[in-house]
Amino acid sequence: MAYSSSTWDFVALSDLHPNLARPNVIGVVIGKTDVRGFPDRKNIGSERYTFSFTIRDSPTYFINVNSWGREDYIRSLSESFRVGDCVTIENPLVQTKEAEREEKFNPATPSCYKLLISENHSVVKTCSSYEMDTKLLSLLHLPVKDPQDYYSLGDIVANGQSLDGRIVNVLAAVMSVGEPKYFITPDKRKGQRCEVKLYDETEMSFPIVCWDNESIQLAQSWIPRETVIFASDVRINFDKFRNCMTATVISKTIITTNPDTAEANILFSFLKESAQSGALHNKMEEQSKESTNLEAIVDVYTVEQLKVKALQNNGKLEPVYGIIYGYISTLDIDNDASKVIRNRCSICRFVVNEMSGTCTFCGDISSDAKSTFTSFDILVDLSDHTGTLYSCYLSDCVAEETLGCTVHEFLMLTEDKKTALKWHLLLERSKIYFKLTLSPSWRTGLKVNVLSCKLADPIEASQSLLQKEKRLHYMA
Repeated sequence: MAYSSSTWDFVALSDLHPNLARPNVIGVVIGKTDVRGFPDRKNIGSERYTFSFTIRDSPTYFINVNSWGREDYIRSLSESFRVGDCVTIENPLVQTKEAEREEKFNPATPSCYKLLISENHSVVKTCSSYEMDTKLLSLLHLPVKDPQDYYSLGDIVANGQSLDGRIVNVLAAVMSVGEPKYFITPDKRKGQRCEVKLYDETEMSFPIVCWDNESIQLAQSWIPRETVIFASDVRINFDKFRNCMTATVISKTIITTNPDTAEANILFSFLKESAQSGALHNKMEEQSKESTNLEAIVDVYTVEQLKVKALQNNGKLEPVYGIIYGYISTLDIDNDASKVIRNRCSICRFVVNEMSGTCTFCGDISSDAKSTFTSFDILVDLSDHTGTLYSCYLSDCVAEETLGCTVHEFLMLTEDKKTALKWHLLLERSKIYFKLTLSPSWRTGLKVNVLSCKLADPIEASQSLLQKEKRLHYMA
């Protein structure tokens, strides 16, 4: 396939070879890495910068492009286009690639060659949407691997640690896209992380982690419960802390958003049917109790230590999982029931409008297909001998286990019995598992989700706190 414009003719990527003089090529960007710096061996004390991307001009052909140069040039070039853009490259150098060495860290391509961009000899331009050929645009929805060559999420979970470290392809739908988290590495470089939850017919919550800006920006464009992705060459690992399998986007990975394949269409049908029947909520509810492995949470904190930890991280704090030996100091469950029980949409789990009784989040689904369910939505204060965490979130199944009753059973209680239940739980020394995240929009700046709250064993609590004090004394 060859393309032409009023300015020049483009060489098809499949026709490239090292002896071709001053070729011009065009393609859609299907993959891209972040800019990196390396020590320049020719100029000691300085750095050279690089990034790479992959372009495609036909269903069967795509090629990797590398660019090296000064920091200003490389960063400016990288920022001029994104995955999904169409670019033209004038006069790239065509080089034979060393497949075994280069494809260890770069996407595997059908080409025997790679392209090298030089600041002095090459020009890269972005095509506008008006200039972009519709045939090129359609390539963005074709996976670079056999569309039948993938693992279902259930297969990955079933194979477990036997897949640890393996590179595989995944076809799945997007359940949720997390907020990007930013941090500074030990060598003073800026880092970032974003976790996306995937699901399919076999598994309702599976994490895939993005560590580079390019994949994070791509993920931010995905619409939960509507987007399907085919992720080629992701790395599978076993997360010891969460006791589950995870996927990671690496430099070899190419992600195709909303692939146009028969397999993806089956998954799209599943999304639609799940939304209309409410089955998605039911399966999520079944797995919600298993989503957090409490046995993996062993770090014990005091309230004061948590507040100090949050202040010391300058607003860039990864979620903290831990245990507090303390007590519930505020629990308003015997006043207005509407303050502790909410109606949620069975499809998307968002709180529905109390006045209209309708969900505004998934309004494109017919009202006949929607239903709601009631769940606990309680704000509690947690205290210990060092201070108080205000407005902590106690909800859903965890709230039912803590209160010892379902929402329906709670609504049947008299006011006196609700008050008695409150005082049965208030100020009782408890072992409280929690997840803490920084949240500027939350009323205290710290969002605390209670993962479990049960009466503490007095001996276990005192021994744990004593050991904690000894460690702090030793560190001092």
